[in-house]
Amino acid sequence: MLKLEKVTKSFNVGTPNEKCVLKQIDLILDEGDFVTVIGGNGAGKSTMLNMIAGVYPIDCGIITLDGKDISLDAEFERAKSIGRVFQDPMMGTAADMQIIENLAMAARRGQRRTLKWGVTKSEKEKYFEAVKSLGLGLEERLTSKVGLLSGGQRQALTLLMATLNQPKLLLLDEHTAALDPATSAKVLAITNKIVTEQNLTTLMVTHNMKDAIDIGNRLIMMYDGHIIYDVKGEEKKNLEVADLLKKFEEAIGEEFVNDRMLLG
Repeated sequence: MLKLEKVTKSFNVGTPNEKCVLKQIDLILDEGDFVTVIGGNGAGKSTMLNMIAGVYPIDCGIITLDGKDISLDAEFERAKSIGRVFQDPMMGTAADMQIIENLAMAARRGQRRTLKWGVTKSEKEKYFEAVKSLGLGLEERLTSKVGLLSGGQRQALTLLMATLNQPKLLLLDEHTAALDPATSAKVLAITNKIVTEQNLTTLMVTHNMKDAIDIGNRLIMMYDGHIIYDVKGEEKKNLEVADLLKKFEEAIGEEFVNDRMLLG
């Protein structure tokens, strides 16, 4: 479903601050793969997702989605096939619009805009059932402004919006990092349910090593712009946090110290 070939990206080229963030990344995701991505600060995790989504142009390499070369496509063109949830719960929704209006916008992503009713009767029924599936009681508040929701509720709604049209690829960039532990666990459970039921091909960046092990069918570890470890199946299921720490230390040649990952 997704293929990255020799994808490279540098920032501040030609200046004293020049930094190569991705170094000839090769990665293939099969349809239905749920891949967790871990790595220390500056490993290139979020940059890789930004390259796939088209936020920045790649320096060189090829990105293929469902057999189509999207390397030169603009971000809005890729958005037709890619769903995305960000770390900040405020980024994925329009605070001054109703829940049902946000869902209607998400459902029309990539379509032509016309002069007709924003939300049809059949759509209202569809959205009611979709929101009900979140198990948060928001189906009775479809006309409430999204700005009145908690961070966890907004993040769950953003996840629903990103998957409403069953995208070919779902990108989750530390989408629970800004939430408290209890809310984070609930949003992760909703994530796992949606991804599994829809068989979505998914890349999820996280700093929580336990979540990275417990969720999905595959795990990749990044360091200094490279993928240094790729594990799936039974080998992934049998992993422990200590195993991941050991892999990091083998890669960097010294004791691994990263507060966010160790505390996570």
